[in-house]
Amino acid sequence: MDIQITLTENPSPKPQGPLGFGRLFTDHMFLMSYDEDNGWHDAHIEPKRPLKLDPAASVLHYAQAVFEGLKAFKGDDGRIRLFRPDRHAARFARSFQKLCIPYLPEGCFVAAVKRLVQVERDWVPSSEGAALYIRPLVIATEPFLGVRPSTKYAFLVICSPVGAYYARGFEPVRIWVETDEVRAVRGGTGAAKTAGNYAASLHAAKLAKERGYDQVLWTDAKAHEDIEEVGTMNVFAHVGDEVVTPPLRGAILPGVTRDSVIRLLRDEGRRVVERQLTISEVREAFAKGHLHEMFGTGTAAVVSPIGELGFPDDDLIIGDGRPGPLAQSLFQKISAIQRGTGQDVHGWMHPIDEA
Repeated sequence: MDIQITLTENPSPKPQGPLGFGRLFTDHMFLMSYDEDNGWHDAHIEPKRPLKLDPAASVLHYAQAVFEGLKAFKGDDGRIRLFRPDRHAARFARSFQKLCIPYLPEGCFVAAVKRLVQVERDWVPSSEGAALYIRPLVIATEPFLGVRPSTKYAFLVICSPVGAYYARGFEPVRIWVETDEVRAVRGGTGAAKTAGNYAASLHAAKLAKERGYDQVLWTDAKAHEDIEEVGTMNVFAHVGDEVVTPPLRGAILPGVTRDSVIRLLRDEGRRVVERQLTISEVREAFAKGHLHEMFGTGTAAVVSPIGELGFPDDDLIIGDGRPGPLAQSLFQKISAIQRGTGQDVHGWMHPIDEA
């Protein structure tokens, strides 16, 4: 893919001190357009700027928008590497299919991300726990009012240097068990990384925070018994001699970190089971002392230990409210692979100088 590059004449100073998450942005962005006559075309990198959208643009009315989130890391050897961009590209393509967006070759996704990170390599932080967060997205841009797929789209990639997702770092989170509102249902868009799924999660998350919790544990839409996700992350529970995570049946996003955790656990010889996990099973395991730990997994936080589950009538304190050994081990192993200090036996890291 031929990518034209126009560099900014006024580069921003690189941030000093704490980065936070998702508030700082690099100088450039990647753009590419689609229309029915030309297909995907005009791939270029230019200085980051506001978009110009017609008020009738389809994305503003019918929410044809999908995105991804992945990270670039600077290793101790000074090299910059992407974590599993091919896996993110494949999920991006599946999200396109669900939202009726014209196919974008996965190689184009990876090439766009690599080239932009090459341009922004000086923005990749080297401090522990920090990374360059990369946000590819596609939006429908055709100006029309009518419920059908758009005929025009924009593919963009922007970057943000980030620190830890949670300000307090690797501390266990307090989670409210949601038994009223739902994020997604089987047969819907839950398995696609589309903006509407996240909009649907905001109200319940806001109420949970007002109760003093960090996020919500999503349950199924019918009986509110089957566990699905925790906040915007996949969820795992160490129950007895099994590590259990809910199966991918259409309502759950197939997380890249989820897949990585499953592989690492199986590499260790642990019994990992993708099966339905219920609230009743968690309560029973807790009562019997068989619930050892729970944690969420995702690109932003990597591994996030769950210290407490909140219910209207009581709270369950998991593992005395401290991070469990499994969550700690997985976080350290994935972080080491991403930093280039751990052995990358699965070939997950992609150096950007091989674009």
